[in-house]
Amino acid sequence: MRKIILLLLAVLAVACQKTGITRSKENFGNGWQFKKQDAAWQDINLPHTAQIEPLVVVNQWQGNSFYKKEFDLTPAENEKLFLYFEGVMHEADVTVNGKKAAHHEGGYTPFTVDITDLVAKGKNTVEVKVNNESNPEIPPGKPLSTLDFNYYGGIYRNAYLIRTGKLYITDAVHANVTAGGGVFVHFDDVSENKASGTVKVHLKNEFDKEKEVTARIILKDASGKEEVFESDKVKVQPGSAAELTQQIAVAKPKLWSVTNPELYEVNVRLISGNEELDNYTVKTGIRKIEIKDNGFYLNDEKLFINGTNRHQEYPYIGYALSDEAQYRDAVKIKNAGYDFVRFSHYPHSESFLSACDELGILVMDCISGWQFFGNEKFVQNSYQEIKDMARRDRNHPSVIFWEVSLNESEMTEAYMKKANEILRAELPFKNTYTAGWMDNENYDLFIPARQHGKAPDYWNNYNKGSRKIFIAEYGDWEYYAQNAGFNQTQFANLKEDERTSRQLRGSGEKRLLQQALNFQEAYNSNLKGANTIGHANWLIFDYNRGYSPDIESSGISDIFRLPKFAHYFYQSQRVPHQDLKEPLQSGPMVYIASYWDENSSPDVKVFSNCDEVALYLDGELIAKQKPQRNAFSDALQYPPFEFSLPPYKAGTLKAEGFIKGKKVAEYTVTTPGKAAKIELTADISGKEIDKDKPDTVFIYAKITDEKGTVLHNAATAVTFELEGENAELIGQNPMPAEAGIAAIVLRTEKLNKPITIKASVQGMPQAVLEIK
Repeated sequence: MRKIILLLLAVLAVACQKTGITRSKENFGNGWQFKKQDAAWQDINLPHTAQIEPLVVVNQWQGNSFYKKEFDLTPAENEKLFLYFEGVMHEADVTVNGKKAAHHEGGYTPFTVDITDLVAKGKNTVEVKVNNESNPEIPPGKPLSTLDFNYYGGIYRNAYLIRTGKLYITDAVHANVTAGGGVFVHFDDVSENKASGTVKVHLKNEFDKEKEVTARIILKDASGKEEVFESDKVKVQPGSAAELTQQIAVAKPKLWSVTNPELYEVNVRLISGNEELDNYTVKTGIRKIEIKDNGFYLNDEKLFINGTNRHQEYPYIGYALSDEAQYRDAVKIKNAGYDFVRFSHYPHSESFLSACDELGILVMDCISGWQFFGNEKFVQNSYQEIKDMARRDRNHPSVIFWEVSLNESEMTEAYMKKANEILRAELPFKNTYTAGWMDNENYDLFIPARQHGKAPDYWNNYNKGSRKIFIAEYGDWEYYAQNAGFNQTQFANLKEDERTSRQLRGSGEKRLLQQALNFQEAYNSNLKGANTIGHANWLIFDYNRGYSPDIESSGISDIFRLPKFAHYFYQSQRVPHQDLKEPLQSGPMVYIASYWDENSSPDVKVFSNCDEVALYLDGELIAKQKPQRNAFSDALQYPPFEFSLPPYKAGTLKAEGFIKGKKVAEYTVTTPGKAAKIELTADISGKEIDKDKPDTVFIYAKITDEKGTVLHNAATAVTFELEGENAELIGQNPMPAEAGIAAIVLRTEKLNKPITIKASVQGMPQAVLEIK
C-alpha cells in the first residue's frame, strides 16, 4: 500500500505545474566597488577584506569602509527579492537606491534584506557602510587592542540575490521565529533500523488573497533513493505566516558518522492546487548523539572525542576566505587525525560547517566572546546571536554541542540561565547539549581549558554527578605559563622559550619536538579523567591576535597550513583500520620526527599507529621494536616509538611500520645536500580552484637539493611572479623561506584562462607552475 501512495505522490509531483517564478539563489558577489573614507573607489568581488594586512598583524586596521554595486533587474509580477549576506564585520548599514534598507549588528551571523519594494526595472544600486571598530555593545565586545584574536573588516563572506514568489518559505534567521522559520528538520528517534522525526516548514503569504497550501517533502539519500511525504493542507491568510509540520520516518537509514558521513537532501515543495509555489532544499544527516554516565555515544557507539580549535583567518586577507578555502581547512583538520573542531570563539562560515558535514567532523558551535562581559545592549545582542546561530546551523548533523557561553568571561548567573533557556527553546530536544566554560548547573557540559585546573591532575578528578567534562583547550597555556610539564625530564636543560608549545615552524627540530611532546603529555593525561568525554587541543593553525605583536604559534600547522611535527603525532592516534574517502588520509602511517642533519639528536622519535616499527640507517637495521610506554604515553592507544642511534652521520633514515607482522607503511628522511632547485605547488587539498567565483589558495615554494629533499635550514628569499588575468599574488614578496618553504597567497577572481606562477631564487633554475 505504501508503495502505491509513493507512486501516486510521484505522479502528482510530475503533474504539478510550476508558476512563472522559480526560487533562485544567485551569486551577488561580483561587480562591487569599495573604498575607505575619502579614498577612490576600487573594483572588487566578494568575499573581500577591507585591508590587506602584513603577515604579522600589528595595529590591525579599523574604521568605516563603503561598498556599492549597480545591478540590472527586471522584477517579475508577484516576485519577491531578497539580499542575503553571510557575514559583514561587524556593523552594517544597507541602502537600496538611496533608501535605508537594513541595519545589522554582529559580524559572524547572516542577515537578509527584503528589497522587493526598493528596486525598480532597470539599474539599481545597493550600498553598504561597514564598521569594524571596537564596540563594547557588539559581541565579542572586547577592544581589539586587548583581544586574543582579530575582527577583520569588510563584507568578508558571500552575498546572494534570492528570488521567490509571493508565497514562499522564509529564511530561518530572517523570520525570527522561536524553533521555527525556514525548513527545520529533526530526527527524534534514531536507530540502525528506523529513524523518525519531523520537518517543519515556515511560509509566508504576501498575495492579496488566501492560499491553501500543502508541503510535499522528498527525502533523498546519496544513492538517489527517495522517500516522499505530504503534509495536511493549511490556509494562509494574506500578509500572514503559517507553519506546516510533517512527521517523517525512514527505514534502515544511512547514519551520519565520523567515518561514514552520509547526507540526505530534504526538498520541500509548496503546492497550491496544481501549482508549485516554492521549492527549497536543505542538506542534513541522520544520527544519534547521547551523553551517558560513561561517556559520549554516536549512533550507540562510545567515542572519546579527539579534536582541535580553529580560528578562521588566513594570512594577509583576514577572514575573506573562499568557500573552497574553507573546505581545504576542514580537510586539513580531518587529515591531522581529528574528528572534532571547536569554533573558537565565534560562529564560523556556513561553507566550513557544510564541509564538516561532508567530511565527518563533529562541531562545537560557539557564540562570540572572550574575556568580556558588557552592558545590557551587549547582552541582548549576545542573546540574538544565540538565536541566529541556532536557526542557521540546526540542520547540520556535525553540530553536537552548543557553546552558549562567553569564553573565559565573568558571566552573570542571569545571563547563563537565559542563554540556556534561549537555546533550549530553539532546539527543544533531549539530545540538545549546551556547553559552558564555567562549572554551572545551567550547562549540560563543562568545558574548561586544561590550564584552568591545577597541576598535575588538572581535571582528571572532576566529579559533579551527571555533568561531564570536555577539555576545550589544552597543550598551550599550561606550558606557555610554565605551570605544567615540569615533570618532563627533557625540560631540565631547556631555556624558557624552548619549553613552550608556541613554536614557529622554523623554530628548529628540538623545539618542534618539544611542542609535540607537550601536546602528547597533555593528551595522555586527559585520557585518565573518568568523566572526560573528549578534548580539543589549542590549536590547529597559527594565527594573529589583536593584543600581541607576534603570531600565536601553538598551532600544529603554521599560518600557511604547513604542518609541524605535532601534526603527525595526532595523525598517529587514528586507528589504522579506518578507511576514509579521498581527499582524506587514513590507514596505517609512520613518520620520522627528525630532519636528520648535523643539528639532529641521535635519539629519534617515530609517530605511528602500527604495532611495531623497524628503523634503518642507510639500509642497516637499527632496531625493530614496539612503542615506548612511559608517564607521557601510558594511556595512549598508539604511543610513539623512540630509537637511539649512533652519533650522527649523513644518510637516509627509513621507518617501516608493521601490523601483526605485516609491513603496512613506510617513511624515509634523507640528509639534504646543497640547495639546487625549487619545487612549486598549489595547495588544492581535494578542492579544485573555483572557475567562476573568487578563490584563495596557498602557493608553496620548497627549496630542495637535486634529489628533491627539502633543506629545512634554508631561509632563502623566494620571488614569486604571476602571469595571467583575473588573479593576484597577495603577501610578502620576495618571501624568505621558513624551514625551507616559502609561501604566498593566490587569489583568483575567475579562473577562465590558465595562469602561470613562477618562483625564483638567485643561482637556481626558475620554477614554473601552470594553473588551469
